[in-house]
Amino acid sequence: MSTAAPVSLVTGGNRGIGRETARRLAGLGHTVLLSARRLEDAERAAAEPAPGVSGTLVPCRLDVTDADSVRALARRVEEEFGRLDVLVNNAAVNYDTARRAVSVDLDEVRRTLETNLFGAWRTTQEFLPLLRRSSHARVVNVSSESGSLADMSGGTPAYGVSKAALNALTRKLADELRAERILVNAVCPGWIATDMGGPGGAPVDQGATGIVRAATLPDSGPTGGFFRDGEPLPW
Repeated sequence: MSTAAPVSLVTGGNRGIGRETARRLAGLGHTVLLSARRLEDAERAAAEPAPGVSGTLVPCRLDVTDADSVRALARRVEEEFGRLDVLVNNAAVNYDTARRAVSVDLDEVRRTLETNLFGAWRTTQEFLPLLRRSSHARVVNVSSESGSLADMSGGTPAYGVSKAALNALTRKLADELRAERILVNAVCPGWIATDMGGPGGAPVDQGATGIVRAATLPDSGPTGGFFRDGEPLPW
């Protein structure tokens, strides 16, 4: 079965910025696969009241660290929709503010990279054949200014290094997919009041705005960029 509405996948879509991004895309008429590591979490998020949503929220299970899970969802999307128009790589873990690079447990760093870098990489590779069937494919990697080498300082080692690596992956993918007109960008939502960001940040709807903007860029839009609030950030 195919659909005329854009088909979008948001990883880590059951809470925070991911959930708000899924709702906002659905509000634009997209059919949104709202994914979570546990299906019940995705179902709960998709069932919550979301005024103004004209599209469809489809709950689904996806663990980006599990190749079989990613492959299974790609098969489902192919069977049900035949393509993917937007991939938002939002799933992330371990904002490790209490750690230091000189002493952090490297097993913790590896686990962080497995989700924040390899999870996004694995998911993009697996869904690329479906993105190639779209006329306006977009990939958005949800990054962080803590991954900016220009402004990087000590602390938060696993998270910061994982986001710097995700930024590098963004540049690689954007260049390799430029000729196919698949736009790939990294977006920093800023400090947002979520479970990961903690209290004191901006409202979650503000954090989702830049992600939705990158997910809905016109064909003439940028690729291989790093943005916050629609403005370029230094790498």
